[in-house]
This record gives sequence, C-alpha cells and structure tokens, in this order.
Amino acid sequence: MIFLDHQFKQALPIIDKIKEAGFEAYFVGGSVRDTLLKKTINDVDIATSAKPDEIKLIFQKTIDVGIEHGTVMVLWKDETYEITTFRTESTYQDFRRPDNVEFVRSLKEDLKRRDFTINALAMDRDGKIIDYFDGQNDLENKIIKAVGIPEERFFEDALRMMRGVRFVSQLDFDMDSETELAIQKNHSLLEKIAVERIQVEFIKLLLGSGRKKALALFIRTNLFRYCPGLKLHKKELEELAKLDCVIENRIIAWTLLIHHLNIPTEEAELFLREWKCSKKEINLVKSALFALRHRLKNNFNRQVLYQVGLQIALDVETMMECLGRSVDFESIHSIYEELPIYSKKEIKINGNDLKEVLNRKPGKWLGDLMIEIEMAILVGDILNEKQAIFDWVSLYYEEKD
Repeated sequence: MIFLDHQFKQALPIIDKIKEAGFEAYFVGGSVRDTLLKKTINDVDIATSAKPDEIKLIFQKTIDVGIEHGTVMVLWKDETYEITTFRTESTYQDFRRPDNVEFVRSLKEDLKRRDFTINALAMDRDGKIIDYFDGQNDLENKIIKAVGIPEERFFEDALRMMRGVRFVSQLDFDMDSETELAIQKNHSLLEKIAVERIQVEFIKLLLGSGRKKALALFIRTNLFRYCPGLKLHKKELEELAKLDCVIENRIIAWTLLIHHLNIPTEEAELFLREWKCSKKEINLVKSALFALRHRLKNNFNRQVLYQVGLQIALDVETMMECLGRSVDFESIHSIYEELPIYSKKEIKINGNDLKEVLNRKPGKWLGDLMIEIEMAILVGDILNEKQAIFDWVSLYYEEKD
C-alpha cells in the first residue's frame, strides 16, 4: 500500500465512476513506477475492463484519441485522462504495430503484453500495488528486465530495445542479461522503426543520469548501427560515453554528439535533418556548434556573444566544463551585459532613414551598410544614436570616395 499523491487523488473520481458502472479500473505504467521510485509524476494513465464504447457511456465528455487500440480521452474538471481498455495483441508483422487488438476483461492479460517488468505494475484506488511479474523486485534491484520472453517483446515492437537502453540511462539501472542478449540478437529489427520514434528515445538516453552505462550498452548491442549517421562512429561514441558530466538539455546533447563525431559545422544541418529534428532545433544546434568550436580556441568576444545569444553561450560554457576545459561563466555575463545592442531591431535608424539621408535608391548597398553599422555599434566605433550614425555614415562614404 502506498500513499497517493495529488495527481492520483485528482483522478480518483474517474476510477470510482468506472467501478460504480461495474468495471475494474487501475492506475498503470510509468506513474506507478515513478511513485514507487519516489519520483515526481506528471500525469496518470488508467486501464480498465470497460470497453471504449462503455467508457463513452459512463462519461459525458470524451475524445476518441486511439479508439482502435482501446484508448479514449476523458475530459473531467479541466483535466484530461487517457483511459485504455485491457487488451491483448496478435502477431506483429512490421515489428511496430499489432495486426489486430483484442479487448479483454483481465488486468493480468493486459499487463503481460507490456515491455518491462517495472512498467507492468498497476495500482488500485486505495494504493495497493498489483505486481504479477516481480516488477517491484526489479525496481529494488535496479534492473531493466523484459516481461516474459524478451525476444517476443522486441518482435512485438522493436523500439522497445531502444526504450530499454533509455531506461538504463534515465533511471541509472542495469539491464538484465537475458534482455540484453535478446537485444544483441535482434538489434537489426531497429531499422524497421521510424527515425522520429528512435530520436525520442535516443535523446532521453543522452540526457539521463546513467548515460555512460547506457551508451556503452547502446554500442555493445549494436543498436547504434541503425541510427542516422552513427554506423561508422563506434570509437567516437565510446569517447562520448567517457564524458563525466550531466547533459542538461537537448541542444547540449546534440552539439556534444556532433562535436565528438567530428562532423564539420557546415554538415551539421544534414545530420540533424536525418534525425528529423525541427528547424528551430537545427538552427540552435548550429549556433551552439559554431560557438563551441570558437570557444575551444578563443574566449568569447562581443561579436560571437551577440551572434549566438546568452543562453547558447552559457550552454557552450557548460560543454567546456563537460570536456574538462577551464570555464568563465562570470565573464560571459559581464560581456553580454555590456553589449550596446542585442539585435539589429535596436539600431536607432533603419533603411528608409539611410535612403533619405543619402538620397539613394534601394539596392544591395543598403543591406551591406546596415550590417556595417550594426558591427560598428557592436564594437563601440559609434554610439547607437541617430545623429552619431548619420555622421559615421557620411564619413564612411567620404573615405570610400
């Protein structure tokens, strides 16, 4: 019996209404696992013996989010809850989706199809744990172990191999030897899985507190061979695994990875596109990579800090620490605070002002001159004041003539 925290207590009316209708309902999966680990939980999942159409009769407001797989979203007092019917699954022809799903009334049958024992836990409304596969013991011993026969679980969904390695990192656990052996034997199944799904697990792996042992497992089981751009970089990944630091965010993770793979800065975008990263993330990583490679040779200056921004610069300094290099966070803050402008939008004149004062038609010269003015303000050659800029522009053209 465990104490129910706020999220569970909030969801109790959902459980109770399902039970009042004559069905079973339990909290399941990650929220139960994390509660036993005394970790913060973000949301709760509920499994029930009620079928989707029966859930829709019990609750007034529902959304069919995955009804073919038994999941209905219930809207309750400004909160949403995913309610999934107990189910078993048939064969998996493509190693990622079941050929068909069969709804059942048995909690044990439902938990039997889950990936790892630590995720095959359920909890009733009173905090009693239901554990058919010794998941609590594996939590205690810090072991990631497949439910039942590991090979069968990975044939059902090959992404589970990546999930297992990710849990090693995220929870700082070890992997059960039989489960690891099944990954080694079936690692090639990962090529059947969409890159987007692999990316989610891989980045969580890099951000976990057990990253060193997880990366070693990732390499040892040959999963890395089926990830974009990693196949020929076993040694570089082994070097990355040696880093003795916490990787704080996705930008740091991708930047350190690309740096260790010795990918040229101009090729970083293609690498990240293969990983299906967003355009925004690609641009941030490119800035961080440029800044890191500058910082490894020189201290930050005004121009680089202005170009990449404070957050990227601080992330890069964190990476320097990670790489065992000397750092100076205070200097970064000091230089950044002294910048006369933080973006070109802050310049006191614009293109129209220049056209008017110089009496010239628009053209390429205008953009080039605005860049010159921006840099001159940045390095302190001119004050960011309208008249000072006009005086500088007049002198600039006199000297050019």
